[in-house]
Amino acid sequence: MIRGRGGGGMFLMAVILVLALFQETLVSYLSSNPDYYQLGPYTWESDDFRSMRLGDMAKGADMETLTALMVEHDYDLRELESLDCHKNRLMAARPADYRKLKGAYETVLEDLTYFPIPASIRADTPDVVFEDGWMDGRSYMSGGEMDDGNTEGRRHEGCDIMGSERPRGFYPVVSMSDGVIEKIGWLEMGGWRIGIRAPKGAYLYYAHLYGYASDLKEGERVRAGQLLGYMGDTGYGKTEGTTGNFEVHLHVGIYIRTDHYEEMSVNPYWILRWLKGRRLVFDY
Repeated sequence: MIRGRGGGGMFLMAVILVLALFQETLVSYLSSNPDYYQLGPYTWESDDFRSMRLGDMAKGADMETLTALMVEHDYDLRELESLDCHKNRLMAARPADYRKLKGAYETVLEDLTYFPIPASIRADTPDVVFEDGWMDGRSYMSGGEMDDGNTEGRRHEGCDIMGSERPRGFYPVVSMSDGVIEKIGWLEMGGWRIGIRAPKGAYLYYAHLYGYASDLKEGERVRAGQLLGYMGDTGYGKTEGTTGNFEVHLHVGIYIRTDHYEEMSVNPYWILRWLKGRRLVFDY
C-alpha cells in the first residue's frame, strides 16, 4: 500500500514536470514566432499605437515596462490590473522592433510635463472638461491642406479641452513641454495657433487660441509651463480673427515623424488624463 502511494506520487510529479517542460517549450517557441507578438518594424504607425489607450494603471511606468505591457495587452491598458510583464523575453525575441516601438512611446510621452490648462486658485472657477473624440468626423471643409501635413475637414486628429462656461480669453494655456516654436499665427482651420517641437521630436499643436501671451516668434525656445496664450474660439474662417463658429475650447494635437509620415497624429486623450495630475495653479 505504501509503495503504491509512493509510485502514484512519483507518477503525478512526473506528469507535472512534463507539463511544465511542455509549457516552457511552447512559450519559448511562440516567443520566437513572428506572429506571437503584435509587434513589427512599423507597429508605431498602426492604429493600435496611435490610439494610445494608456489607461490609468500604467501611469508612472518606465518606458520599457509600458512598451512591453502594450504589446502583451493588445495595445489597450484601460483594464490593466498589474504592471507584471515579460519585457526581457520580448526584448530577446524581437529586439529591433521592441526598441523602435519603445522609442516611439518615448517621443510621444517623455517630454510632457504639464497639463495645458492650469488649475485655478479660485473656487468659483469652473474646471475644464474633455473626452475622447479622436478621429470623430468634422464638418468644416475648405480647399487646402493644414500646415501640419494633414488633409483638413476629414477626421478630428486631437482632443478638445472645453472651457465653454467662461468667455474666450478666460482660461490660460501653457506649454506642456520644453521646445521650439515651429508655427505660429493664423490658420483657417485652427485660428490663432501655435506649434511647438519638443526635444525628442513630438510636434505639439495648440489651436483656437483667443490670443498670445507675448510676442512669440518662430524659432523661439519655450519652457514647460510657460504661458502661451488664452483659450478661445478662433478659426473656421479665411479671415483672420474669425470667432464664434464653435464653443470656446483648446484643441490639442500631438504628431510624430515616422518612416512613412512626416506628421502622424496620435490620440492625446489618455495622455491628457495622465497630465491632469500635473497642473500648475494660476490666479484666474
